[in-house]
Amino acid sequence: MTGELKEQNSDTIFQDAIDALRRGDKPRAKELLTLLLKSDQNNPIYWIWLSASVDSQKERIYCLQTALKLDPENGTAKRGLILLGALTPDDTIQPFSMNRPRTWEDKLLLANEKPKVRVSPFRSPVFRLALVTLLGLALCTYVFFGLILPRQTNLRPTETHTPGPSPTFTATPTLFGATAIPTRVFGGPTPLWAYLPQTYTPTPLYVNTPRSPASIDQYRIAQDAYKKGDWDAFILNMELLQPLEPDAADIPYYIGEAYRFKGEGNSAIRYYNDALDIDDNFAPAYLGLARARLLINPNFNAESLFTEAIERDPFYGEAYLERARFYIRRDDIQDALEDLEQAQEYMPGSSEVYLALASAYLAEEDIEQALIYAEEAYALDITNLSTYRLLSDLYIQVEDYPRAFDALQLYTNYEVEDATAFAKLGLVLYRLGEYEQVVTIMNRAIDLNPNGVRDYYVYRGLANVELGNGEEALDDFAVAVAEDDRNFEARIGYARANYLDEKFGNAFLQIEVAIDLAETEEQNALAYYWLAKIQEGRGDIGEAIEAWNALLDLDEDAMTEEMREEAEQRLDVLVPPTSTPRGGASTPTRTPAPATSTSSNLTPSRTPTRTPSPTSTP
Repeated sequence: MTGELKEQNSDTIFQDAIDALRRGDKPRAKELLTLLLKSDQNNPIYWIWLSASVDSQKERIYCLQTALKLDPENGTAKRGLILLGALTPDDTIQPFSMNRPRTWEDKLLLANEKPKVRVSPFRSPVFRLALVTLLGLALCTYVFFGLILPRQTNLRPTETHTPGPSPTFTATPTLFGATAIPTRVFGGPTPLWAYLPQTYTPTPLYVNTPRSPASIDQYRIAQDAYKKGDWDAFILNMELLQPLEPDAADIPYYIGEAYRFKGEGNSAIRYYNDALDIDDNFAPAYLGLARARLLINPNFNAESLFTEAIERDPFYGEAYLERARFYIRRDDIQDALEDLEQAQEYMPGSSEVYLALASAYLAEEDIEQALIYAEEAYALDITNLSTYRLLSDLYIQVEDYPRAFDALQLYTNYEVEDATAFAKLGLVLYRLGEYEQVVTIMNRAIDLNPNGVRDYYVYRGLANVELGNGEEALDDFAVAVAEDDRNFEARIGYARANYLDEKFGNAFLQIEVAIDLAETEEQNALAYYWLAKIQEGRGDIGEAIEAWNALLDLDEDAMTEEMREEAEQRLDVLVPPTSTPRGGASTPTRTPAPATSTSSNLTPSRTPTRTPSPTSTP
């Protein structure tokens, strides 16, 4: 047996003994527990279990007394001895816990003592009948008040045409007189119209044809689809109106507008032509044709179509506005301004006219005047996202980066697929010194359109340089230099990235180009500063000394105080003064000292950076 004990683990033997007791095999359990006690006689647990495997009361008492002697606080041994009458009961000894519910107690309960069982009210036929009745009444109420009554109250008197100038017609979708607003996206940013203190006055329709009684309901359904931007449903319902009003030129025209909003220029052209077949003097159809042609081919010469629309209706402000935009794209600013003057007369208070005026003056590089008109457009309509885009461009031009940040942040909250806007936001954040955000935003822009924002790769590279990530910046600067090899900022950044990556030879090649590109004192100071540091890295101390001296020869205002102090400190280290013999001529000379590896936390930049400050959203 001793050999068996050595071969088996004590825990395994103990578990076998317990299993034997549970099976009622006391002899086997006694044998295994005795075997365990031979190796560990001071284990009270073994003695307690052994007491359960012996038959005589005397042996049980002996086992429990031995366990209690080994562990005087063992409650199990005490309770066993009390039950066997070998120990006086004590109040401090807790009785055995009841691990099993006393099911027999439930059988002794009287009828009034038993818990009541809840019965679901849905099992009651009376309750179900009452519920069905209430639902029927609710449905009838909804049908009457929600469907029948509104149709009776929405009947409108026949409208008559009043002679005079044509009502204005904005460039945004205003088919039913509703101001265009961003499409509502549940879970997205708050719609811009929610910020309005009051509702804007709707722009009147070019034509307000009275609908026949047979088509008014269908027309109302089309209105609802239009307001939701559901162009397919709108087209379907307007096509159902055509057989009812075959002589109404506005129906095919509006169908063409819906196709244009969908970006389907060819389909739009077909319906505009259908409108002209009905009425060849219908001015909006000519304007629609011009817009659709430009949608298909931005280089299309639509001037004759704009002229046709204006000849059919000399008071058609929308046509003047659209022709002005056409002229601006062709850099014919003078003609554009003349048309915008007419548009302003026939479309007073239109934000689109002021926005076009801002674009015209921006094309003439009159930034101050452009900003005045852009801010006026914003004041007239804060829901027009194009205003925010133009304002951001103008604020960047005047280096008002906090306000540019506000405009771009709002714009990109809604236009989440505009890669160029995200890239410009990256530029603004770089100027504001938010380098980690620059990397995040530029990653977004590049993911959206990697080839369309190549001009802005430089800002992700510069941000990574400021963060000390030279290796990550190298690829961005390679793209930036390939895009514009005369970009001073890209060359300086490329040199700094190579310097951080300890590729001093490549850094030297880039800084040489940057020196040639420098045009201002500030740019020269920045170039000489990094040339000196790169030459030290290359071990060319003589060239480094020349670069530091060239930096100090520049005007103090061309550099930061930290740059000048570092230049003086490095020269003191690189060119220590040589002491001369007493009585000799004073000829102090500077002997180049061994190159020392210096690392500077200074990151001089030719453009000071600012942290975004709270400003009012434009």
